[in-house]
Amino acid sequence: MAAYLQFDEVCKFFPGVKALNGVSFEAHAGQVHGLLGENGAGKSTLLKILGGQYKPDGGRLLVGGAERHFTSAKDAIGAGIAVIHQELQYVPELTVAENVLLGRMPTRFGFLDKPKAYRMVSEKLAAIGVDLAPDAKLADLSIAQRQMVEICKAIMQDAQVIAFDEPTSSLSHRETEILFRLVRELRADGRTLIYISHRLEELYALCDACTIFRDGRKIVTHHVMAEVPRDRLISDMVGRELSDIYDYRTRPLGEERLKIQGLDGHHVKGPQSFSVRGGEVLGFFGLVGAGRSELMRLLYNADPRSAGQVLLDGAPVPTGAPTDAIAAGIVLCPEDRKEQGILATASVAENINISVRRIDLRGGLFLRHKKEAALADEFIARLRIKTPNRQQEIRLLSGGNQQKVILARWLAEPGLKVLILDEPTRGIDVGAKNDIYRIIHEVAERGCCVIVVSSELPEVLGISDRVIVMREGAICGELARADASETEVLRLALPDSTAPAANHIETPALPTRSIA
Repeated sequence: MAAYLQFDEVCKFFPGVKALNGVSFEAHAGQVHGLLGENGAGKSTLLKILGGQYKPDGGRLLVGGAERHFTSAKDAIGAGIAVIHQELQYVPELTVAENVLLGRMPTRFGFLDKPKAYRMVSEKLAAIGVDLAPDAKLADLSIAQRQMVEICKAIMQDAQVIAFDEPTSSLSHRETEILFRLVRELRADGRTLIYISHRLEELYALCDACTIFRDGRKIVTHHVMAEVPRDRLISDMVGRELSDIYDYRTRPLGEERLKIQGLDGHHVKGPQSFSVRGGEVLGFFGLVGAGRSELMRLLYNADPRSAGQVLLDGAPVPTGAPTDAIAAGIVLCPEDRKEQGILATASVAENINISVRRIDLRGGLFLRHKKEAALADEFIARLRIKTPNRQQEIRLLSGGNQQKVILARWLAEPGLKVLILDEPTRGIDVGAKNDIYRIIHEVAERGCCVIVVSSELPEVLGISDRVIVMREGAICGELARADASETEVLRLALPDSTAPAANHIETPALPTRSIA
């Protein structure tokens, strides 16, 4: 049977970059076809060609046996194609219903019929198991809720081809289950599904076949996903063996450096206290909505606190703004790198240097271009950032490389003492994850405090010396590395857990070396 979707020698070039170089593969109706590869391998570029955002520089795209040439996203939608991008495409000031039906809003007597739109979207959201008000503004929703809105939009387009780019990167366990059910229902309905994920367990659970990309080229297509060993997939993607992706190493731990006392504020239930030792990697785990990110934002002065203080090396950190935290040596890589981390239209070099400029300006007024160029080149090499040059706009980099640029910005801080990473590997491939874990351990070995917030439990367990668990806005327990199993962490994290809640965690009396 002929494939419903075919890519034939598709090419796409950008200045200095071969994003896609002669890519060919097929996807069939009634199947889920996975796309795997490191960040920058070309997967998202391919989806932008499929969705009409990019025009290919060579090759052919065939849909339903007919060659198609899309000049816009509207053309692709008209051809029955829906793409859910990793970097969500929404209008924050519009409502859920308006975003879902954007360009297709119902009218009555020549005017927008909002009641009908709200009714249509409300019925569809209820049918797929998503509890969202159709008149809620996207700007007021969490990243996970916005992701579900994008998924609902694609389903309501009644597309024959639906492509998902890292759809679960910000979803809770329940929302992920809803997505998996929808994918299986769409497959049973005969749709052609493309699924990109760096979570291999998802690919094995959903995909019938997969194609692996590396450096803009197709490496191999595996026609029966279930028969491919995990190690084979990883080596195909990165071109090398990764025996221990987390790269955990024991290290001497110093005295208590960071102490959080009675911190309280928006979305945090009651005063929260914990502390971190020098050289320690402290993992924070909790389900989506547990309050992890909110607590970190209070610590970093990104949100106003109603009570509590932050002590660093025994001295209180001023409560004014993030600039005060940065000056004290506390930095934060935010969960939403697109909206809160990168300067999208600025270069890689500018994004790396933007914070240290306050120190390096000549006479307080003039940029030191040579110094900035050298610093950017140093971190591009050190963090293995894939970019044609330091002047490339950061928005043109893959998500994993954007994350590395944000990391470089804070590693360049001469007074770094506390590095907070909120979902540092969200939507990042296994090779780039390994690079980021290596950086985390290197920072800890310098005696800095490292706090890692993650919804990926294996990640938290793999890299942390100690794990703090949050539930419903409060700290509910902590576990030393030796005691932190998936079962124990989830027992604390789940809402129906019988574990006693606590909101004060003292630094344990650990030995001079962390428990392996």
